[in-house]
Amino acid sequence: MKPKALDFRVSGSRPNPFTGAFQLFKFFLPVWAPGGPSPFYLLESSSYRLCTLSRGLLTPGRGLTQGFQNPEKQRVFHIHEASSPIHVNNVRDKLREIVGVSTNWRDHMKAMEERKLLRSFLAKSQEALPPRRMKDSYVEVLLPLGSQPELREKYLTVQNTVRFGRILEDLDSLGVLICYMHTKVHEAKMSPLSIVTALVDKIDMCKKSLSPERDIKFTGHVSWVGKTSMEAKMQMFQLQDSEFCPVLEATFVMVARDSENKGSAFVNPLIPEGPKEEALFRQGELNKGRRVAFSSMSLLKMAPSAEERTTIHEMFLNTLDQKTISFQSRVLPPNAVWMEKSKLKSLEICHPQERNIFNRIFGGFLMRKAYELGWATACNFGGSRPFVVAVDDIMFQKPVEVGSLLFLSSQVCFTQGNYIQVRVHSEVASLHNKEHTTTNVFHFTFMSENEVPLVFPRTYGESMLYLDGQRHFNSMSGSDTMKKDYLLKPQGKSRLLETSVPQ
Repeated sequence: MKPKALDFRVSGSRPNPFTGAFQLFKFFLPVWAPGGPSPFYLLESSSYRLCTLSRGLLTPGRGLTQGFQNPEKQRVFHIHEASSPIHVNNVRDKLREIVGVSTNWRDHMKAMEERKLLRSFLAKSQEALPPRRMKDSYVEVLLPLGSQPELREKYLTVQNTVRFGRILEDLDSLGVLICYMHTKVHEAKMSPLSIVTALVDKIDMCKKSLSPERDIKFTGHVSWVGKTSMEAKMQMFQLQDSEFCPVLEATFVMVARDSENKGSAFVNPLIPEGPKEEALFRQGELNKGRRVAFSSMSLLKMAPSAEERTTIHEMFLNTLDQKTISFQSRVLPPNAVWMEKSKLKSLEICHPQERNIFNRIFGGFLMRKAYELGWATACNFGGSRPFVVAVDDIMFQKPVEVGSLLFLSSQVCFTQGNYIQVRVHSEVASLHNKEHTTTNVFHFTFMSENEVPLVFPRTYGESMLYLDGQRHFNSMSGSDTMKKDYLLKPQGKSRLLETSVPQ
């Protein structure tokens, strides 16, 4: 039986053109058996394995899990087989259409008043909502840097690579759109939900840099849901010849709020179809448990472990002046820097131009500014161009209001070999109130072209920052999927130096 194409229709818009991708079912039907993976995931699996990785691209994985694979054993997914995705410039327009807001800043109060009328469409319980499948929220977005050169300048770095901060903005918008697809209410012209980014669980790069002269494609779908939250998994590919090859994998967690963005709201349950989707859903449950455990062990709540206390004490002993043998006299070991010397700061005025669809400052803008400051910090510290390896555990604690002063403070908190762990702290103050409030903490892992100095804490507070940075680095580099062709080799007690990453 010929499968029926699905109509991913956003209210008031024409059918999404990527439904043509289901023509590929003709290819998959001979290998699809009832009870096995759904045709949707056979399609997705093929697109994920679409790259031969034979042109300098690295294996996708968690942070440091980079390496080559045998190109002869993988099927190539050609661009002419793919569907037509949404243009990246249309994503935020679709979000405005779904929410029913104006692009005119002066109209935002009127739009918010109209959204109050949508409260009647909110469910009283999750059981009252129809269940959805993963393919119901599947979205593809195209960033045609190669075929539309006029887009390049916005994404271009001086090193002729793609600005990762702009990619963070696009991922944030895509994650919200994916969740609106999952929670679509067919009876309402506009969505009664206000969906916002709660946290960035992880972003893993599997390529050191991206070309600004080749098309980029994003794909994603909801992979797990709770009562009021959703996990969106996204992947990014870049075109090389006629092949879209994987370069990034991201996991965002979104939360649903009511129509006025004042309280939580229920979301549609998710029904996995087939073993692969069930595995993805279980992984979402594990991710939630890991986040809860990591938070409960925070150094802001619990004392360091015995091993961590020993590490800090040994670092303290290594900085004592052997001539005076005094607790007050501290000297740095060779090739080391005091942590306090690794700081950079910036200030942003939050203008209406950077607002999101709910008239708060766009989370992608905050991530871009934090990343760029973190990159500059790693560059200044390491003395050479850094490459982002992973983004980890970005929690959006409080929204940032339009008109706020945004203070960003970046600091190197841990180093190992040629890896630099950077922490960026974000806080805001209103123009009329000098009280500062923390809104975000960002964690970035960079890889420098050269070996970098060790960073040493001087105070107890800096020691806690060091241990927190070490935990984030270890959670990334200690992945079970680390490949043997990207190994960290210990050199002495405290340094991991060599890698086999091709330059």
